[in-house]
Amino acid sequence: MTNIQKPAFIKLLLMASSIFLSAFLISAMSGCSGEKPKTPQKPPVPVTSVAATQKNVPIQILAIGNVEAYSTVSVKSQIGGILTRVHFREGQDVKKGDILFSIDPRPFEAALKQAEANLARDTSQLENARVEARRYGELVRKGYVAQEQYDRIITNAAALEETVNADRALVENARLQLTYCSIYSPIHGRTGSLIANEGNLIKANADSPLVIINQIQPVYVTFAVPEQNLAEIRKYESASNFRIEAFSSKEDVKPVQGFLSFIDNAVDMTTGTIKLKGTFPNQEKKLWPGQFVNVALTLSTQKNAIIVPSYAIQSGQNGQYVFVIKDDLTVEIRPVIAGRAPGSESVIEKGLHSGEKVVTDGHLRLFPGARVIIKDKAEIKK
Repeated sequence: MTNIQKPAFIKLLLMASSIFLSAFLISAMSGCSGEKPKTPQKPPVPVTSVAATQKNVPIQILAIGNVEAYSTVSVKSQIGGILTRVHFREGQDVKKGDILFSIDPRPFEAALKQAEANLARDTSQLENARVEARRYGELVRKGYVAQEQYDRIITNAAALEETVNADRALVENARLQLTYCSIYSPIHGRTGSLIANEGNLIKANADSPLVIINQIQPVYVTFAVPEQNLAEIRKYESASNFRIEAFSSKEDVKPVQGFLSFIDNAVDMTTGTIKLKGTFPNQEKKLWPGQFVNVALTLSTQKNAIIVPSYAIQSGQNGQYVFVIKDDLTVEIRPVIAGRAPGSESVIEKGLHSGEKVVTDGHLRLFPGARVIIKDKAEIKK
């Protein structure tokens, strides 16, 4: 390099060093300023919520029950004969004393007339024997006839008197057999399938009944509960009559009301349950014999219980908890102790106060301190 070129090269080198130094100082100054880059804030989590409420909650035992007829009668004929008429339709409601069947009465009317004729004949003979006995009584006292002859007259009159008594019994039996030609309902109830139709020859006390009548007002509902509940049932038994509700389906909003009428005297050792029975007036005939129903036995009432929907309660490693929404629309995790669960709600024994809002949907994205926005359930699903 010539002496002429050296000053230009040195000048260029000094300019590059100055630019590098300025960039380094600017970078150092910006690094020492203490300012951190701002991170974008997370959007609020959409949730649904409900406020914890305070109300009286029934203490109940739930079970599956079976409806039984209050009474069941298998109607049979006590005599044999031709069935001349059926006075009801299958499935018809009948009252006690309503006529159900008529059997041909003519053979029994003839038997009654014959029995009455025999009674009249023997009654006449008895009257004649009594007159003769009185006459011979006078003669034997005067010594006109032998005592032996008088004794035969007295014995004959006594025998005829017993014959008349037997005839009267035969007349009563024939009259009774005639009444059996008309069969009446012994209870209020509903008829089932008809076994014999008009024109059939029926037998007395046949194996198959002519019809079965079930009394469905009132009805029984039989159910079993675990033996562990027996102590609680016995505890509240003396306080009042237990109220029972029978639900024909899960969607049934108007259950049938009844009361507990029977507690079995022993626990079933094979199942570990005890049998109970409720009586239901069944005025609307919603319960039917043989039907399975959901039963709720109310023992008592828990006053001023804190209630939340059951699906608001979550389970974790440390037990059950709920997300409580605070006034600033942030959430906190609140450990709770949940008690009984009547229906779709749960009783909170400890951890919540009435009026506090809890999250019912949208739990998966929540964490302590998360901001939320309360929306409808339909909006959450979108």
